Amino acid sequence: MKVALVHDWLVGYRGGEKVLAAMAGLFPEADVYTLIHRPGALPPSLEARRPRTSRLQSLPGVFRLYRHLLPVLPLAIRSMRLERGYDLVISSSHCVAKGIRAPEGARHLSYVHAPMRYMWHQFDDYFGPGRASPVVRLGARAARPFLRRWDVASARGVDRFVANSRHIAGRIRELYGREAAVVYPPVELERFTREPPGGGRGGYFLWLGALVPYKRVDLAIAAAARARVPLWIAGSGQVELRDVPPNVRVFGAVKDEEVPALYRNARALLFTGEEDFGLTPLEAQACGRPVIALARGGALETVTPRTGLFFQEPTEDSLLGALSGFDAWERTFAPEEARRNALRFGLEPFREGLLREVTALLGRGPA
Repeated sequence: MKVALVHDWLVGYRGGEKVLAAMAGLFPEADVYTLIHRPGALPPSLEARRPRTSRLQSLPGVFRLYRHLLPVLPLAIRSMRLERGYDLVISSSHCVAKGIRAPEGARHLSYVHAPMRYMWHQFDDYFGPGRASPVVRLGARAARPFLRRWDVASARGVDRFVANSRHIAGRIRELYGREAAVVYPPVELERFTREPPGGGRGGYFLWLGALVPYKRVDLAIAAAARARVPLWIAGSGQVELRDVPPNVRVFGAVKDEEVPALYRNARALLFTGEEDFGLTPLEAQACGRPVIALARGGALETVTPRTGLFFQEPTEDSLLGALSGFDAWERTFAPEEARRNALRFGLEPFREGLLREVTALLGRGPA
């Protein structure tokens, strides 16, 4: 069986790219297509696939400017031509990858991390007041109706949808009028279970992830300042952190091998954004640490009342209330229970679930 894997862009290695890597491991002969690829941004297993790119790859400064090209990405993905002879196309989509044209005779399964979140439910997180310049905000508002229409219309080219959470399956039903099976993303549990569950010996709260607007690191900083608790922030991205209070330490990007220790020594992970799924709460639980999470999105499927504490609204006051009640809640927390919960989300359940959906689409077992 000849398989093509399609991902939006490959300029870093985060949650979506880790899912792509798991797909590539499942289909070792598959070709990889993407709009742009920054050489060296991926692990060797993916770099060895020599991802095939669109015409955008040759634009000067594209790795710095690609986020500003959102209005032309639908045209770019529709202009990509896959080779003939594919039996199966699997798109790994959080923006436009699901809009790829499958060659004649190929079936298209789309694994959706999120519908085009920038244009739907999280528009204000990216383009609201204070999130972008007035010119960018004006352009985004002008492009929004077209991009929404295209996002819905391109769903008609998908034969079968798979969502990364029940939350996203609901979005697919709401926006596209289609049903989607749920296959949870794989968590690299072996990295976080090599050591016994941690005991929060560092005494700090941890915020870890990409610094992008919708993840709301600002909430964590503001609430920690008011609660006067130590907060460590690890990650890099679009959001610049300046003039943080003295109880907040900013580490920037950290090496992969340093992440497990950061989790194990933290009192808890602060998970402040509405995520489609969210890997970091499961990584923290695999290390035996609890999560303080916004009670929205994927966190409701990965964190239980025994392994984390929820705050109800994306506000400083709501998060501050959770931090204030954490001492009492923490007395009943069991690190081993958190690890058991995380172990439900490993690589094998993902592989089995995706193969089940491929088999259902093709009507036969994959080669």
